Amino acid sequence: MKSFFHKESTLGRALRPVLTFLHQRFDPYGERPLPGIRQIARMRFKDKINIGISSVIIFFSILTAVLVSQVAVDRLLEENRDRGRSMVLNMASRAVDPLLASDFLRLKNLVDGAERLSDFTLYAFVTDKRGNVLVHTFNGGFPTDLLTANSPKETEISIQLLDDGSHRIYDFAAPVMVDGKVFGSVRLGVSQARVQEIKKDVVSTIFLVSFAVMVVAILLGTIFSRNVSARLNALRKSAESVVQGQLNVQTGPRLYRNCWDIQQCGQEDCPAYGDNRRRCWYLAGTLCPQCKEDSYPEKLMSCHTCPVYLENMGDEIQSLAETFDVMAMSLKSHIEELEQTQDDLKRQRELLRTILDVTPDLMCLLDTDFKYMTVNKAFCTYFHLNEEDLLGHSNYELFDEDEADAAYHENKQVLLTGKPISKQELIRSGDQKRWFHVIKVPVKIGKENIGMLYTARDITIIKQYQERLIHSQKMEDLGKLAGGVAHEINTPLGIILGYAQLLLEDTPGDSQLSHDLKTIEKQTKVCKKIVADLLGFSRRIESSMAPLDLNESLEEVISLLEQIFLQERVRIETDFDPTVMPITGDKEKLKQVWMNLLNNAFDAIGSDGGIYVTTKMCSHRRRVLVTVADTGSGVSQHDINNIFDPFFTTKPVGKGTGLGLALSFGIISDHGGRISAISPAPLDYIISHEEEVPDSRPPGLGTLFMVELPLTKEGLPDEECPEITEVRSRDGEYFIGGSTTWRK
Repeated sequence: MKSFFHKESTLGRALRPVLTFLHQRFDPYGERPLPGIRQIARMRFKDKINIGISSVIIFFSILTAVLVSQVAVDRLLEENRDRGRSMVLNMASRAVDPLLASDFLRLKNLVDGAERLSDFTLYAFVTDKRGNVLVHTFNGGFPTDLLTANSPKETEISIQLLDDGSHRIYDFAAPVMVDGKVFGSVRLGVSQARVQEIKKDVVSTIFLVSFAVMVVAILLGTIFSRNVSARLNALRKSAESVVQGQLNVQTGPRLYRNCWDIQQCGQEDCPAYGDNRRRCWYLAGTLCPQCKEDSYPEKLMSCHTCPVYLENMGDEIQSLAETFDVMAMSLKSHIEELEQTQDDLKRQRELLRTILDVTPDLMCLLDTDFKYMTVNKAFCTYFHLNEEDLLGHSNYELFDEDEADAAYHENKQVLLTGKPISKQELIRSGDQKRWFHVIKVPVKIGKENIGMLYTARDITIIKQYQERLIHSQKMEDLGKLAGGVAHEINTPLGIILGYAQLLLEDTPGDSQLSHDLKTIEKQTKVCKKIVADLLGFSRRIESSMAPLDLNESLEEVISLLEQIFLQERVRIETDFDPTVMPITGDKEKLKQVWMNLLNNAFDAIGSDGGIYVTTKMCSHRRRVLVTVADTGSGVSQHDINNIFDPFFTTKPVGKGTGLGLALSFGIISDHGGRISAISPAPLDYIISHEEEVPDSRPPGLGTLFMVELPLTKEGLPDEECPEITEVRSRDGEYFIGGSTTWRK
């Protein structure tokens, strides 16, 4: 055993450089590995396993072969020495009697028998106590040098390893003792060459067996590495599929028997029933009595004793593959839920965006720094900006500094106080003015302000209705006043006119007095005409309502005036809608309205022009629309607001009383209708279809009067006529004036 440990330490010293090399190559201090290590790191896992297993097997096979062969040889040599020692002791004990009796024949037979006893024995001889050779087995003579090569000790066997140039020999010398005295010695030579041959055979056999075992182990390791690498490659491919978005992966092995087959439960409402891809211990809510309601991995603690788990469980790689499949399916389920949620959010966002864009109100959302977060289409259209121009910018970057500063302080007040602001604002843009009802509301998430919502509703039409209502009330009050004044002065005017006419009968016609009386008579008649208009304006005369043909009443008035207007080369063109339904009204009063409108148009033209009269049914078919347009000088923006006021006229002194349009306003109001004016008149109202539409026209050309009359006694409907709304909303034109019927 001492020699064995001695040999092992020698092997350790031999392996020390290899261990030092590996220690340096694998960089134990975290330094950058050498290029060879990087090449190994880039190798496939299967090759790494094969190389690792093969290296370990080869290393330990060689190590085992070396150690086993060394031990076997040592044991063989030790056995050879022990055998030689036994043989020489046996010869020494048997040589006592022949040596004492000087029986050389028996001594000769003893040494010859010892030589023939083993193939390893080369020679044997016996000497007396003086060292003289008594018998030997050498055929060619005794080598005298052999006597001094080894000699026995007094009480012990002496063993010497001798070398004659061709053989290595173990020489054994044992003393022949009689009563404690040495009477001679026995020498035995055992050849080591034969032992070396056996040693070679043993080492060869050991290395051959080790090589065979190494080959088998490498083959088994290769099969094992292929199995492991194949399963890992399946995991890698599944991971690549998951990265590419393909979540329908199956990495774990198919089961021979599923849980419902093993348990024979037949519970089809169990989450695991029919699921061939996931193991039941990964699913929550399974219906087995021993299963816990917890989810994985807490549930797995109760499954360790389950027969389904014991039959279908696998190694760590199988568990990893099964867990990976569950992860992929869970990920797919979560992604589908997220996609569904995303689709719902997208639909809600699109719906909200659609609602914002179709809302006519101006709407925007500002953040706490008063930068635009979102705006609707109406807001962008009003300010003639794109959404990209507004988002992320503040009012200071987009609008006038004074306006932006005023809006900033007002917005700051809304956020600081948390109270909304509701107000009306008048915004002027060039010659136009628009009223808006503005609301500013702080927007909160929980208790934190995230911004402010701004909405502005265009209430210009409502303001116009208010103005028309005030105007209508004013006209009613003025009518009452005018009626009272006309009634009071009508009698004195009649007396003045009567006396003037009586005096004319008694006065010569060529006298100055007659001329003065005629002047009085003429001016008195003018006053009577004004009084008659005042009485008509005050609605003192009762209306006679009856069904009438609107087109027919217009034709009667046009036939009276057409020839007179043609004398100044002013033509009247008509476009009557034959589908216009009869209305209920006072024919004579409406004829007075048409007369006033046509006379005003003629006075505005003077000469060389056209008047265009049209009738049509509103697209809602609940009102009739009459339009009278001319190519005259038009009405200025400043004056058109007042054309329906009593006694307002743009004509020279003595050519108009200013009551014609006011009287027409009253008549239309009595009929439950509405009259309005636009100047300049749209081109499609003052150009006939036979004429070519000019590219441009002088500014302020023409005026368009629009009269709306209801078809029923209930009056005009609440909704606007689309034809009128379209005319009023045209760019470059403005609508001012008009009336609204106030029904008590």
